[in-house]
Amino acid sequence: MTDFLFTPPRLVEPADFPASELAVPGMRTLPAVDEPRYGEVHLNVPYAEKSGRTLHLQIIMPPRRAAFPDTATDFYPTILYVQGSAFHTQQLGHELGNLVAFAARGYVIAIVEYRGSEVAPFPAQAKDAKTAVRWLRAHAAEYHVDVNRMAMWGDSSGGHTTLMTWATGTGGADDDPAFSDELVTEGLGLRAFVDYYGPTHIGRMNEYLSIQDHLEADSPEGWLIGRVRVDEHPELVAPTVIMDHVPHASRRALPPLLVIHGDKDRIVNFSQSVWLVQDLQAKGQDVTFYRLAGADHGGAPFWQDGVLDVVDAFLKEHLT
Repeated sequence: MTDFLFTPPRLVEPADFPASELAVPGMRTLPAVDEPRYGEVHLNVPYAEKSGRTLHLQIIMPPRRAAFPDTATDFYPTILYVQGSAFHTQQLGHELGNLVAFAARGYVIAIVEYRGSEVAPFPAQAKDAKTAVRWLRAHAAEYHVDVNRMAMWGDSSGGHTTLMTWATGTGGADDDPAFSDELVTEGLGLRAFVDYYGPTHIGRMNEYLSIQDHLEADSPEGWLIGRVRVDEHPELVAPTVIMDHVPHASRRALPPLLVIHGDKDRIVNFSQSVWLVQDLQAKGQDVTFYRLAGADHGGAPFWQDGVLDVVDAFLKEHLT
């Protein structure tokens, strides 16, 4: 039987704690480099209750030496990222690894969960994104969010949600109350937006080559408007068209927008972004457009350093 020697505590101040001098034969030593590479992730942070379910944020911190308890007063530019999902229930971890790496450039990133179209049709997704922005602003101190440097970024259906938020939710008194679940008293405070290959006109998805029929009731677009045929319900399609919500810049200038789309996208044809950018240019809005040569609908090409450098530079330009 092992004998136990119960020793009274020998306490020291944390700053005075010494390195151990114990050793065993064959022990090897590596130097400790106290330089965090990635930040902490706060998983499944609830931000709203809607349609009988809880909606969450996955909040990624930049690399930081947090105090215990966390009393640091450093605040970071913040991105709300809307994960694409063909408008259905999202797989919120789909780009988690890529976003953790991007957060290492000095951002807080909150991945936004929205209600899928099987739970709530359009415009529930944009409403949820706006609720998430307002919740994060209200909890800025807890997550070190700089409320004066906030942006939104989304891909695919999340790109559509990002664009809808951009077009209908950034002007304070000009906000459209039909696209918000909260009383609109002030703008969202978002200063820049990034759209990765989001659809912009669901009624025109079949005009160019695709690998699916976008008019069927069971298509992502049909589900978005209530699981009905898209071509039979133009009155439901019309409110989803991004361009129809964008005013001329002389009336209301929207925050800067970056659009990146692959020219071999088999799901959301490249033409969707071309139409958007043409419309915005004609209206004098601030838009920057990149064609990603040879890229399909999402995937690794959008997460290479060269592309992310473009996104990072755009955000830093407009969040300073």
